[in-house]
Amino acid sequence: MRKRSHRARAVAAAVAAVVLGAAGCDAVGGHSPGGRAGSARPSPAPSWNTAPDSVAAVGDSITRGFDACSVLSDCPEVSWATGSSPGVDSLAVRLLGRERAATHSWNFAVTGARMADLPAQMAQAAAHRPQLVTVMAGANDACRDSTAAMTSVADFRARFEQALRTLRESLPRAQVFVASVPDLKRLWSQGRTNALGKQIWKLGICPSMLGDADSFSAAATLRRNTVQDRVEAYNAVLKDVCAKDRYCRFDGNAVHDFRFGTEQLSHWDWFHPSTDGQARLAEIAYRTVTAKQPVT
Repeated sequence: MRKRSHRARAVAAAVAAVVLGAAGCDAVGGHSPGGRAGSARPSPAPSWNTAPDSVAAVGDSITRGFDACSVLSDCPEVSWATGSSPGVDSLAVRLLGRERAATHSWNFAVTGARMADLPAQMAQAAAHRPQLVTVMAGANDACRDSTAAMTSVADFRARFEQALRTLRESLPRAQVFVASVPDLKRLWSQGRTNALGKQIWKLGICPSMLGDADSFSAAATLRRNTVQDRVEAYNAVLKDVCAKDRYCRFDGNAVHDFRFGTEQLSHWDWFHPSTDGQARLAEIAYRTVTAKQPVT
C-alpha cells in the first residue's frame, strides 16, 4: 500500500509539473513553446478605423461652403465635409452613403470662426458622439485687418490643444481628421486677375493678404510673406499636436499644397473654394481618412 501510495503521489506531482509548466509562462504574460497560447489571444483592435459610421465637422467658412453658391452666403450643401450635393460627394457621403450621411453627419463650422472658437464647436460635436470629427481652421487666424492682429503661434497651439482635450473628455476614441490651412498667398495670386473678385475682397475678405491686391510694393510684399509664414507655422502646429494623439490624422499639408485654379475658386469672391474646389477637398479628406497608414 505504501509503495502504491508513494508511486501515485509521484505520478500526480509529475502531471502537475507538466500542467503548470505549460501554463506558467502565459500566466505572467510570457509565451508557451511554439507560441500556441500567444496565438490564441485576440489581436488588438486597430487604432484607426478607415470606415467610421458618423461624421461631425468643425471649422470656418470653407467647411460652410461660403460663397460657393451665392455671394457672401453659406452653402452647407456643398461642404466638402458633410454636404449633400452630388457635385461634391462630401467626405460624409463617401464614407456613409448618401442616405446615412443625411442622418449621421453634422456641421458645426461657423463662417468667420478662428481657432479660439474651436473648443466650443468641439463640445457641440461631441454631444452627437461622432466616430469621426473633421477640423479645418486657421485661415481666419491669419486673415486679419493687419499682420499684427494675427493669432500668435503660441495661442493657436493652446486653443487647438484645448479643442482636442474638449473632445477627449467625452469621446476618448473619436477619430479626428485635421486639414492644413490653405495657401492664402496662392489664392491671392489666382484671384487677383478677376476684377469682380477684387471688388468683393474690398468688403473685408482677408485684408492681411488681399488688401491692395495689385500692389507689389516692398510693404505689400512683406505683408503677404508675413501672412504666408504664419500659415506655415500654423500648419506645423496642427501636425505636431495631431501627432501626439493616436486617433488624430493630419493631411500632410495636402490642402495647403493643393494648387487651386480658377475652376476651384468661387466665381463670386475668387478666394473661397467653388463647388469643384469643395470636391477636391473632399477627395483629400477621404484619401487621408481611408489610408491604411497615416500621411507623413
